[in-house]
Amino acid sequence: MPRPFRFGVNLLDPAPAEEWRAKCRRAEELGYDVILVPDHLGMVAPFPALVAAAEATERPRLGTFVLNAGFWNPALLAREVATTDALTGGRLELGLGTGYVRAEHETAGLPWGSPRERVDHLRRTVEELDRLLGSAEHRPQPVQQPRVPLLIGANGDRMLRLTAEHADIAAFTGARPVPGSTTGQIMPITAEELDERVTLYRELAAGRREPAELNLLIQIVAVTEDRAGALRPLLDRQPQLTLDQALALPIVLVGTLEQIVEQVRAQRERFGFSYLTVLEPHMEAFAPVIEALRGE
Repeated sequence: MPRPFRFGVNLLDPAPAEEWRAKCRRAEELGYDVILVPDHLGMVAPFPALVAAAEATERPRLGTFVLNAGFWNPALLAREVATTDALTGGRLELGLGTGYVRAEHETAGLPWGSPRERVDHLRRTVEELDRLLGSAEHRPQPVQQPRVPLLIGANGDRMLRLTAEHADIAAFTGARPVPGSTTGQIMPITAEELDERVTLYRELAAGRREPAELNLLIQIVAVTEDRAGALRPLLDRQPQLTLDQALALPIVLVGTLEQIVEQVRAQRERFGFSYLTVLEPHMEAFAPVIEALRGE
């Protein structure tokens, strides 16, 4: 039996206190199950933003999507996680990744490192968080036991192995960094490539006692009958794609409400994605899809 759907929105734009709280309340009204924040320079500071979101809402879970492990010392991060979990009443979900924007590390005066070094640092961070937050002596203590749920965002082989070993939620981006980009440019991967990544993850996770929830980050949402018009900006940025190829991308949900709802159901059947995250600009557009799929 498929896992029930969950839906999250990643709030990207900083805002004054009342505007921020209003956005969070609106996400709750629209039916989102999780309010998420990123970890990029120029966007909100993750943990204070989530505490403010908790004060403005009652039902949604609250998560980082995802923390750049290279920005964080594990001991200091453990303090932030435990404090935020306590101040949000045990609603926190911790998302972690290696980071993919070299320019942000350079701006912050932090080492970038090779891909191997970044994955190694993430592994040490995950293991140290487990050790620290799993100790009865750690202060402060998180509310959730045995631990705050862990999401890891991954696509590469070593990252998928780490995700299979440790994560409660396995998050797939459906995209990869553009080679040589220092500013975080990404390019989409095909459904067939994503199939291969999910298949590898399942093989690596075959020995788990409990299966992880599978998440996909959706990049484009448009409820429309003019699918070509809605996808024109993407096709201009990715001229190698035809319209049909763009429509087949797992990270693209464009069409009538009925077409999008069927695509979401089909992707859960094909890949196992029951937890979908959309970006803030698409929060309103995706709401009818949530309504149509509620309870499935």
